[in-house]
Amino acid sequence: MRLGLALGYWGRGPSADHVPLAQEAERLGYDSVWTAESWGSDAFTPLTWIAAHTSRIKLGTAVAQMAARSPTTTAMHALTLDHLSGGRALLGLGLSGPQVVEGWYGRPFPKSPLTATREYVDVVRQVLRRAAPVELDGRFHALPYDGPDGSGIGKALKSITHPLRADLPVLLGAEGPRNIAQTARIADGWLPLYWSPLRAEVYEASLTDAPEGFLVAPMARAKVCDDVAEGLLPVKAMLGFYIGGMGHAKRNFHADLMARMGYEEEARRVQRLFLDGRREEAVLAVPDTFADEISLVGPRKRIAERLELWRKGPVTDLLVLAPDRDTLRVLAELNS
Repeated sequence: MRLGLALGYWGRGPSADHVPLAQEAERLGYDSVWTAESWGSDAFTPLTWIAAHTSRIKLGTAVAQMAARSPTTTAMHALTLDHLSGGRALLGLGLSGPQVVEGWYGRPFPKSPLTATREYVDVVRQVLRRAAPVELDGRFHALPYDGPDGSGIGKALKSITHPLRADLPVLLGAEGPRNIAQTARIADGWLPLYWSPLRAEVYEASLTDAPEGFLVAPMARAKVCDDVAEGLLPVKAMLGFYIGGMGHAKRNFHADLMARMGYEEEARRVQRLFLDGRREEAVLAVPDTFADEISLVGPRKRIAERLELWRKGPVTDLLVLAPDRDTLRVLAELNS
């Protein structure tokens, strides 16, 4: 199981520690570093900056939002980063949810998310292969565009720039069972939002068609500390925000996922509290057991024991949310 460093997206502004953390992760033997985006900083620009200050570590987006860019634009970003970094790019993609897609990007959330995702990946693959001009008679991504408001003179084009790698890895952030199953068929890897090594059976059926070499790369917050309950508070804060606020009361993919993992009643309670404006109560209502399952928190010996559980399952890459060097070092030592 390889280790990756997950930096997420910026808050109010950029962190001065991201490049030093990436450099430290590279020195410790971490395989990859990952950035994200929501409705603020983008995922690609920070990776380009990190690429200029590192030499070996792979550079992944977890995730770049599909609604933010046409698939050809995303392929342009990926092939450009891949060239500038010497072949270190990993392209992680995700649909996001209706509130972000429609509220921030001003586009309709696709009524058939699986079809939209499949078409998106198809176009990205065509650009990277550069075998012929890109063409797709798609429902969501038609190339050339042939809609009623078009000029009718669009031309199928092939990338001017030759991609460095036709097989640049494409990973997908997927949560629902059918979405995960499709990811196993069309992508090179899967980026789970929550992963519990105690509940691998939740995903087993969806991964049946995963080919050999398929990447399973979940994120987990990690913290070496004496007080487990205190160390879990940032995990619970993240869960409270995602389960309560990252989605509509009637359509929240994160709350649905927590429910499928055996915490349906608790997920709905967290959601209700958050939407009622009782955010602190929502965070405290997140069960410690759930927060603990999906993270690595506590003294070194406890983390060592729990890390063994992660190694026994299908996880190939553990993407660590660890903003301190001591935790990064301990995990590198335990995983060596």
